[in-house]
Amino acid sequence: MSNIRSFSLFPTLSDSLLSNRFDQMDRLFSQLTGNRPLTSEHPYNLKQIDETNYQLTISVPGYKEDDLNVSLKGGKLYVQGEQSTELINDSEKWVHKGITQNKFSLEFNLGKNVKIESAELSSGLLTLDIEYEIPDEEKPQVIAIENKDIKS
Repeated sequence: MSNIRSFSLFPTLSDSLLSNRFDQMDRLFSQLTGNRPLTSEHPYNLKQIDETNYQLTISVPGYKEDDLNVSLKGGKLYVQGEQSTELINDSEKWVHKGITQNKFSLEFNLGKNVKIESAELSSGLLTLDIEYEIPDEEKPQVIAIENKDIKS
């Protein structure tokens, strides 16, 4: 099963409202049909460390470093996972199998001037440290004002 999720590093109020509405409808539809909600797979947290640094943490239980692929291209962060097939043994008889081996794909629109400082996997959490580099031409400029009334 492939799951593509996209977000902006700087969400707007309307993005949040639409996202919340979608999550509510997804959960309601899942309750009615018995299917798993789309939003329940690979939840993530996004934390702002300071003005230019963020930390993205994605839940990836059961995945190893070799099962995950993280790439950044054109301002988009791609996180993909595929568990190795050696974990699957079809000769076993399962009474319940709620932990499935599958594929996932997440896409995050981070915008320009972003770089990934580090990626770490620990206790089923993939943590990415993200730095947003503001180009000099986009930084606010402080203009010094010279006082001509003061004589030296």
